[in-house]
Amino acid sequence: MAVSIASQEAFEAAFRDHISDLKALGADVPYTQSVTRFRQLLQSGILRHTDIRDNPERFIAAHRLLAELATSLGPGFWIRFTVHFNLFAGSVVALGTAEQVALLDKFQAAGKVGCFGLTEVFAGVNSGLVVNTVCTWHPDKQQFLLHSPDKGAFKNWISQGLVADMCVAVADLRVGGKSLGPHAFLMEIRRDGKLVEGVEMGDMGVKTIGNDLDNAWISFQNVWLPKDSLLSRYGYIENDQYVQRQKGIRTMDMIGQRLYTGRTVIARSALVFTRMLYASTQQYSDNKHCWAPKGSGMRLSDIPQLRHLFAEADGELVKMEGFVGEVERRLSDCLRSEKIPPGELVEAIAAAKVKAVETAISLCWKLKQEVGSYALMTGCGFEQLDYLQCCKFAEGDSRILMQKMSRDRLKAFQKGFEGPTKEAQLCRDLLESGKKGDVAAEHLQIYDLAEAVMQRTLESFNSPAAKL
Repeated sequence: MAVSIASQEAFEAAFRDHISDLKALGADVPYTQSVTRFRQLLQSGILRHTDIRDNPERFIAAHRLLAELATSLGPGFWIRFTVHFNLFAGSVVALGTAEQVALLDKFQAAGKVGCFGLTEVFAGVNSGLVVNTVCTWHPDKQQFLLHSPDKGAFKNWISQGLVADMCVAVADLRVGGKSLGPHAFLMEIRRDGKLVEGVEMGDMGVKTIGNDLDNAWISFQNVWLPKDSLLSRYGYIENDQYVQRQKGIRTMDMIGQRLYTGRTVIARSALVFTRMLYASTQQYSDNKHCWAPKGSGMRLSDIPQLRHLFAEADGELVKMEGFVGEVERRLSDCLRSEKIPPGELVEAIAAAKVKAVETAISLCWKLKQEVGSYALMTGCGFEQLDYLQCCKFAEGDSRILMQKMSRDRLKAFQKGFEGPTKEAQLCRDLLESGKKGDVAAEHLQIYDLAEAVMQRTLESFNSPAAKL
């Protein structure tokens, strides 16, 4: 059921009110109970599937508001939410025809949840976008045949896979014996609560955190899909041939769009998690008095190392929040106009994801070291720190993103772009280490160069001119 909300402020108030009971739900509920609560949120219609395009600020804000609960809930519900609204529905919005996008309204009314089948056993977070699952067009049947050729091609760590009704499955499209690269297919994986024929799956097992979220491995054993299962806004089958609708736009580019939105909301969620952990910890330390020879003693918050850390954290978070906020603003403009983000923004999104998560990990670890046994207590938030581990490898592992930054910067340097003196010198050093075969030096220089690129990007996006 669609809900009419007039303003961004009204949306945030309505969304916050709707999720106010989630703390009571807790992080230890079975995933079947968690998905039941998610279906209720989905069917409320407060956030529409198409808001990622029509109201991107609402899409981003919903992720931020859910992240405020992460120190109590852990990552499970947040991941369930973003897998459905960003990876599943967002892919349909980006890649589907008008008719395919219209199906999302029916899914929402029925409370059907979706998952996203990209990552494979052979191609994990350290591999990039490698897809060995194949989907072959069969002219005789006018259908596609989806198949996992070996165990390495099984989809892996698919969040919400054990309960999802629908799936956007990414597979190498083959037409007339030719590989056309990764394409996305919208398919049912369950019908009337049962797996469709040829779909097999299993539970990834118990995790350190987020066990209210189901994670599945999925294999496709010769699953027949109808012609209209191919999300075909940019490419389709006509007369048994693959036809590209728009020159210069590859389907894989648009699949990558979901990684950009994912990285952006992950960056913000890591910062929100840190803010919430610091706020609850400071509330405790403000009310905790330490022994002193005279009087009741100072507050724990006033001990120099804690006082300094609170101030340091606030300064670093303000800086990162400004950077991420500018990235969100520019990305929202791209989502609304349905344009691929320019290279500068793509690099800034990657930098935001890496720097926000690393800042959060560093600050939360420092805080844990300063509050003693308090950090060991269940319910204080520190037991959910693996939330940040999830942030680090999701939607592009931080090391892979940094390696790409260095590779792109090195290519630009080799084409004659000197740029900032520090970056240019790092490029020279890296090339020299490559000539010498000094792998140990190369390893360090790659990440030094990425750090320099990220620092320059952060400063550029945080400048007053960037916000004009």
